[in-house]
Amino acid sequence: MVTPQSRQPSEHHTPAGAPVPRAYPPARQREEFVRSLHEAHGRALLAFALAEVHGDRQAAEDIVQETMLRAWQHPDSRGLQAAPRAWLFTTAHRLVIDRWRRISVRPQEVADIQLQHVSVRDHADTALSGLVVKEALSALTDKYRAVIVQVYLNGRTANETATVLDIPVGTVKSRLHNAVRALRAVLEAKGATDVD
Repeated sequence: MVTPQSRQPSEHHTPAGAPVPRAYPPARQREEFVRSLHEAHGRALLAFALAEVHGDRQAAEDIVQETMLRAWQHPDSRGLQAAPRAWLFTTAHRLVIDRWRRISVRPQEVADIQLQHVSVRDHADTALSGLVVKEALSALTDKYRAVIVQVYLNGRTANETATVLDIPVGTVKSRLHNAVRALRAVLEAKGATDVD
């Protein structure tokens, strides 16, 4: 007795179980059949595939092409003959699932163009910038440096800085304005770019 596992996909079986070679239609008939399927269902299949792959046109076109290839490979499929649109959509849906499974198990691909514009932060730049700013701060007068340290380095508001330094809020604001201008001038004199 022939079991389903022992059957080869390229063979039909007679009631007695003797394998008979599968008779495919000639290539021209298969091409015409697939062409007629594409003409009748191609647009709808592409729209379905686009929705399934969330608007990725290239992937959708690949799904449609693979679906048509499967139709060409299995022109005598019962489902394809009985309800071609349903067969095409089911096949396309299964191909989308297979694609999703393939994509989910491997890392996301990145185009080379994107890699050319990726900047890698150099910690030496941060350290050097810190040294330049520290040196520029030391060039300021004590009253300007104190306001800059309280507001920018300690994160205090003008009111909090006034309380800590025991000076009026208006004085804090004017010293901060003048300190920032003086700090900018010192940094520009040291050749720092992008001071703003």
